Amino acid sequence: MKEVAILTLVAFSAVFLLGYSIHMLIGGLVAERTESWIIGIACAIGVAIISFMAWDILRQRRAR
Repeated sequence: MKEVAILTLVAFSAVFLLGYSIHMLIGGLVAERTESWIIGIACAIGVAIISFMAWDILRQRRAR
């Protein structure tokens, strides 16, 4: 259970850093609405990738 809490904390921080780094990269170069769309799409892709990795970790742990 402790492992799930740690993985959840790391996942939230990774998605936050992803959104913030995109903001720092394109903030001011594009319109705010466009920036929000790009950040949302990138974070959704990030969440999908992190979810797949978490599913793979759980699947491999059950196989042992």
